[in-house]
Amino acid sequence: MTEQKTTRPQLAVLPIASTDEMDDFTESFLMRWDGQTAVGYRDDMRTFMSWCQINSLDPYADITRPKLELYMRWLKNERKNMPSSVKRRIGTVRQFYEIALDDDLVTKNPAKRLIVPKVHLDLTKKVSITGEEMTRLLEAAYDTDPTEYAMCCLMAYCGLRVAETCSLNVEDVGEQINGQDVLRFLAKGGEVELVAVPAVVKRALEAICEGRESGPLLIHRRLKTRFTKSMANRAVQRLSRKAGITSMRVTPHTLRHSSIVAAIDAGVPLREVQLSARHRDISTTIKLYDRGRANLANSSAHTLAEFFGTADGK
Repeated sequence: MTEQKTTRPQLAVLPIASTDEMDDFTESFLMRWDGQTAVGYRDDMRTFMSWCQINSLDPYADITRPKLELYMRWLKNERKNMPSSVKRRIGTVRQFYEIALDDDLVTKNPAKRLIVPKVHLDLTKKVSITGEEMTRLLEAAYDTDPTEYAMCCLMAYCGLRVAETCSLNVEDVGEQINGQDVLRFLAKGGEVELVAVPAVVKRALEAICEGRESGPLLIHRRLKTRFTKSMANRAVQRLSRKAGITSMRVTPHTLRHSSIVAAIDAGVPLREVQLSARHRDISTTIKLYDRGRANLANSSAHTLAEFFGTADGK
């Protein structure tokens, strides 16, 4: 029996606009953000500007709501973008035109009343590993490499994002405020944040600093360079296999997810979890992490069944 090869859907060929082809206003718009947010917004704007080019459309004079509806259809049908990706790309375009409107480059925002695809969360989808699985993964990291162990500790205990973790320098470690060990770092959105450092994480960080006073905190053992996101992803997946975790595909962001979910499971008030996770809105904490994973067992329906009693006497 011959094995059939699965073919990936063909994406539309798109001449991506270079930085030189992006006009000054677009560049000034993108300069409002940094980090991964800026990377994502730049990709969104390059895709949009390139679509305008291949359709001979002036992004300031020719774009209307119907044109953007065609753009959304193109993203879905030709670029094979998922609804979440289409919604994100249109969100970037909407912000772009809102600022262009403020600067009198357009007379109105063509994306303002655009109906974007609805993104439905699968509330049953597993988003984290269990506490026992996390313990096994950390033990595997501890037995493998001090730097990988410290990296996993930062994401598992402190809830740092992978980009935040990889960007840390030795100078960011060792600060104390009111006798509390803290870590100062540049968070998502470019804001400086502080997180508490428990003793287990402090020991892991001290083990890899080795008397160094500056430079990257996490250095790849073989390449002798700063850890990158791709390096971290490969390391975490390798460690999860070593730990025998088969319930889901584990990535660095899984460790952050698991940190937040475990805090909720441990009874930490949602407001405190929100602050530790650095979510701007508590609805993000509730929607993404406290998804009612175990709440079916605690549903009010069970309480009402006891309160009302049962007509069938059972």
